[in-house]
Amino acid sequence: MVRLLISLLLGVAVTFGLFVFMAALIGGGPKRHEAGAPTPVIDIVMDKPKSSVQERRRVPPPPPPPPKQPPKAPPVEPDPVDNSAPGISLDVPAVDISSDAGGMGGPGAIKKEGDATPKVRIPPDYPPKAARDGIEGWVKLRFTIGTDGRPKDIKVLEGQPKRVFDKNAKRALRKWVYDPKFVDGKAVEQPGIVVQLDFSLGGD
Repeated sequence: MVRLLISLLLGVAVTFGLFVFMAALIGGGPKRHEAGAPTPVIDIVMDKPKSSVQERRRVPPPPPPPPKQPPKAPPVEPDPVDNSAPGISLDVPAVDISSDAGGMGGPGAIKKEGDATPKVRIPPDYPPKAARDGIEGWVKLRFTIGTDGRPKDIKVLEGQPKRVFDKNAKRALRKWVYDPKFVDGKAVEQPGIVVQLDFSLGGD
């Protein structure tokens, strides 16, 4: 019985002591009313980040200068006939305006209005093979003088020797220039013109 009472007293004393100790811990002790150290204030100032994008103002380019006008090319005049060309002899008759040359020279024809007259005659090139072989000959051609004064519809009537000088004769005749025939102030074609080109190595 005595031991039981002692045990109860000890238990009460221990419990009370524990309560007192816990109260002291919770209360903070005698220094709980002392003011603590002031809390430092930190001001954080952030600089505005610089933009990596650079603003560029687009300036319109100045207007280009007006183009310069090219100089006017001088008119090209056809080469005059070189009658002294070596190795080629041209026996070119005047334009035949009789009935055989297209009926342009009858009694009623008015020449003041302007029949076709030769203006530029280009001598033909002598074929190298014929010159090397010493071949001479001639070609007779028939053609029409157009309203622009240029020969057209060129046909070989005959040639001696055959087909030796035809190509060179036709090529040269295409470069000839005539003053076209005029009727009532208007240029007209003149068909049936016949011409003969002679090819001679002697140049006579």
